[in-house]
Amino acid sequence: MLGTEIRKSFLDFFESKGHLIVPSASLVPAGDPTLMFTNAGMVQFKDVFLGTTEAPHPRVADSQRCLRISGKHNDLEEVGRDTYHHTFFEMLGNWSFGDYYKAEAIEWAWELLTGVWGLDRTKLYATVFNSDDEAAELWPKLTDIDPARVLRFDEKDNFWEMGDTGPCGPCSEIHIDRGEGSCDMSAVKGHKCAVNAGCARYIELWNLVFIQYSRDESGKLHDLASKHVDTGMGLERIAAVLEGVDGNYDGSLLRTVISSAEGLSGKSYGADPELDVSFRVLADHSRAVSFMIADEIGASNEGRGYVLRRLIRRAARHGKSLGLEGPFFWEVCRSAVASLADAYPELAAAEGRIVDAVRTEEEKFGLTLDRGLVHLDEELSRLADTATVLPGEIAFRLYDTYGFPLDMTEDILRSRGMTVDRPGFDGALNAQRDRAREAQVRKHGAADFTPLLAKAREEGGSRFEGSFETQGQSNVVTISAGGELREEAVEGDDVDIVVSRTPFYGESGGQVGDTGRITRGSDTVLEVWDTQKPAGDVIVHRARIVSGALQVGDEVVLAIDASRREAIRLNHSATHLLHAALRNHLGKGVRQAGSLVEEVRLRFDFTQEGPVSRDLLDHIEREVNEMIRANMEVRDEEMPYDDAIEAGAIAFFGEKYGDVVRVVRMGDYSVELCGGTHVRRTGDIGLLRLYSETGVAAGVRRVEASTGGYALDLVREHDSILRRIGSLLRSPERETIEKVERLLARQVELEKQISDSQKRRSSHLVDDVVAGARSVDGAKVVIARVDGVEAKALRTLSDQVRDKLGTGVVVLAAKVDSGVALTVAVTKDKTDTFNAGSIVKTLAPIVDGRGGGKPDFAQAGGKNADGLDALLEKANEIIV
Repeated sequence: MLGTEIRKSFLDFFESKGHLIVPSASLVPAGDPTLMFTNAGMVQFKDVFLGTTEAPHPRVADSQRCLRISGKHNDLEEVGRDTYHHTFFEMLGNWSFGDYYKAEAIEWAWELLTGVWGLDRTKLYATVFNSDDEAAELWPKLTDIDPARVLRFDEKDNFWEMGDTGPCGPCSEIHIDRGEGSCDMSAVKGHKCAVNAGCARYIELWNLVFIQYSRDESGKLHDLASKHVDTGMGLERIAAVLEGVDGNYDGSLLRTVISSAEGLSGKSYGADPELDVSFRVLADHSRAVSFMIADEIGASNEGRGYVLRRLIRRAARHGKSLGLEGPFFWEVCRSAVASLADAYPELAAAEGRIVDAVRTEEEKFGLTLDRGLVHLDEELSRLADTATVLPGEIAFRLYDTYGFPLDMTEDILRSRGMTVDRPGFDGALNAQRDRAREAQVRKHGAADFTPLLAKAREEGGSRFEGSFETQGQSNVVTISAGGELREEAVEGDDVDIVVSRTPFYGESGGQVGDTGRITRGSDTVLEVWDTQKPAGDVIVHRARIVSGALQVGDEVVLAIDASRREAIRLNHSATHLLHAALRNHLGKGVRQAGSLVEEVRLRFDFTQEGPVSRDLLDHIEREVNEMIRANMEVRDEEMPYDDAIEAGAIAFFGEKYGDVVRVVRMGDYSVELCGGTHVRRTGDIGLLRLYSETGVAAGVRRVEASTGGYALDLVREHDSILRRIGSLLRSPERETIEKVERLLARQVELEKQISDSQKRRSSHLVDDVVAGARSVDGAKVVIARVDGVEAKALRTLSDQVRDKLGTGVVVLAAKVDSGVALTVAVTKDKTDTFNAGSIVKTLAPIVDGRGGGKPDFAQAGGKNADGLDALLEKANEIIV
């Protein structure tokens, strides 16, 4: 049976036993921001076991896509190094929710393995929890297993728990003996092959979990009212066993993907153990990446997006080991999609998106990878041959200067038997962060709220009076100046003040803090220039006393800048509508990556690969304005976090939420967790104008917009610009586009004429340089100074001269604005005699430069143009 047939056979078998076959859940766990990925079949039924959700049917079965690459389930570093570790795999499972129990689970598992699939019962073992007498008795009673092959083990191997508390129970595992030749620990002194002994001879096929207890906080077990069954079997592993192959990657599920990599690279799987590692990495990562993108995960620098980016980059690096240049992994992913399309039609539907996203990420990382590998090789060549550790400051320089990820450096070094000095890396990273913080403090100043917070909390903290309160009375709780607590402050002092109740909103959730005034009687006036919320229960007013004096305990009147608050309110509510519209048009994988809500504008950062087209931005803006005109009611309410998630509120992985959260709902269009200030109805926003879309980091885009009166100002400004353009072109506004297009066409025509002239000049220069070639031991050698050629054009000239020579070496140097540009090009047939990289390393220091490259091409830049003649003289010396 092939893997696809095994999957179908499993589901058909349990359907015949009265099970409902449910589709695989997404790799992104629904409503559970505490879990990065779906890593087991039971994840989608977690709430059923916890008793908060009803089961879809008493008996359920499925094939669940899983990813184990985070937390305690992280197999990334092992993938490729053996034939059985995966990041992505499919888990076959059957469940009973208060229906059948141990007897049926054991009997059906044995029936499927030995009766339907025909496994040799004499090679199978069953393990049970050491005190689970029931399961131990059922195995020989219900099956024809040899009673001597029913083995008892402790909690480490045969007891399952969802967490420190909650549902748990004993489990029974089925193992198979693959024969002595499968042992991978024969060289370990004293090793004896046995079930759960750690070698690959005896492997687990199926785990039957019997959920019959709940563990309380004291660790005591209590019987559950209803008992459940949760089983899991890795499809790739059982397929390898049934197909009779040595490892999971030899089975049909993965071998077809490896074949595509063989076709691209021209190399064969199984011919070289080192290359086999790379083939397995490509096969595994292509399936993981394809499903992640299909499940709306986009590459970014944090959370799930970073995991996706890391997998693509790791695959790109292993492609280099197979001799693959340029973007290629997208083609391997296309093969992975084809191999899984029948079972997962949603994957086939996302193929175009998968290919585009992977190719884009490969293209962006290509230069970083090439450059990083060159510099890593340079650094390693400087270490002693016996070195086993790369200094942390070198790893940090690769990361900080060249963008080369630390995990990739570690991965490459691991294949060479080396490690990174992590404490040294962390020390260099922390030192850089300290320098950055110090620079920020020098530039902007920094507030130390520590003493203020402690004192304010002693006095009961402070409370925000609400979104629509603009004025109120309260008592001063604490005063601080320069980080020191004060009982009194006087005119001219810059102070931080906490009161017991305040209408001032403290900066949080991307919304800036309020400004305004605090007064005491007619004598004391404070101008509040910012409001901060350094802790959830303390709001700090940052102010200057412009007249009078203030003491702890004084009763004061607090008044915010109401018009400023109103403008901020419009922008914050519009941010929620904009977020919903972005998700509607770009996919549910779009996730907020930062925001700024202030008076004049809103700024919203979100995860997205590549720019959003102007046409799509227009659709998004139009939809937001439609929601504004719909004048939907905006309601907020506090509720338990779990209830909010069940109500559809958006929560994000990595965000911290309390037990009780505030939910802001705008009609049926947007539901988010938020603590900011909002309008009463969406129509209050008036108008939204999107005026900017840019990239701020890899995989993160930023849109900026204005609302209300500021949006109207933008419209008027654009109208004024259009009128001005029409005036300059002496054309009616409606005809300006046509006239500009004619002018641009004329410009393109003139630029082409200039380009053609430059090409003719370049052609003459190539001929002039080649004319100076000399013959050295059957090779043509060109060593020339070509001042006037810019650094970028020098490479092109070098390639053209090399191609025209046919065989030999070309050394070109030029004086440029930055100093010196140097290139060395060698024809493929002469790289054994002349190594371009080595030549550049010898010549570059003469002009105070550095460089490197490959045997057939290398380049460098230098600062000292006065050394050019000496450089050329040295080139003649070492080559001629």
